[in-house]
Amino acid sequence: MNFTVFQGVMIPFLGTSLGAAMVFLLKNQISEKLQKILTGFAAGVMVAASFWSLLQPSLESSSGMGKLSFIPAAIGFLIGMGFLLFLDVVTPHIHMDNQEEGIKCNFSKTTKMILAVTLHNIPEGMAVGVVYAGWMSGHVNVSHATALALALGIAIQNFPEGAIVSMPLRSEGMSKGKTFFYGVLSGAVEPVASVLTILATGLVVPVLPYLLAFAAGAMIYVVVEELIPEMSEGKHSNIGTIAFSLGFVLMMILDVALG
Repeated sequence: MNFTVFQGVMIPFLGTSLGAAMVFLLKNQISEKLQKILTGFAAGVMVAASFWSLLQPSLESSSGMGKLSFIPAAIGFLIGMGFLLFLDVVTPHIHMDNQEEGIKCNFSKTTKMILAVTLHNIPEGMAVGVVYAGWMSGHVNVSHATALALALGIAIQNFPEGAIVSMPLRSEGMSKGKTFFYGVLSGAVEPVASVLTILATGLVVPVLPYLLAFAAGAMIYVVVEELIPEMSEGKHSNIGTIAFSLGFVLMMILDVALG
């Protein structure tokens, strides 16, 4: 793995770390309005990235199948959704919009919050790894610009995720240093998932259309299951919707302009 690829897989992790660092700049508690803005924006970026950086290359990679070129994308997408559903069921975590109920469970609130965001970050890390693996193999439908655009897009949506993890922990009385550490820790799984995927390039490239769609399905699951309910519930839902559209357009611009 060359230095360019290493930089690419670390960009999303940097986004999470910068978001977690907001605990040093903001007050002890993140407002409901700001949380909806950050969540909506992250959801918009992920939806756009899922299509332009993952599903579209998946479909283009299967163009040789003619009218059946949708098969790898459809199968991969559904398996990705199913995989995240499985993790959602077996992993002891709390939903971002149901934190108080999570306190009643055996695991601590802190542990459950970190697991929830870590769960989100697994498919994102895999997505970056799949795209970079495709580029390294010389796959015609995956360019370095496409991989970089995806990494930047995920970093942008990771910024609010890092803040959403660290700020509530700070409001519970945890020290700033410790909350920053937990915020950073929640994003550490991304570069690990990316590197493991890249190391398996020999296995990845033959089924690249399926894996691109798999990553897209996993990311869309996170958006539908976690982010959209969070941004739409209660007051200020219109602000979350506006932030969603801005995140979507920004990621679309990044992918098209860099690609």
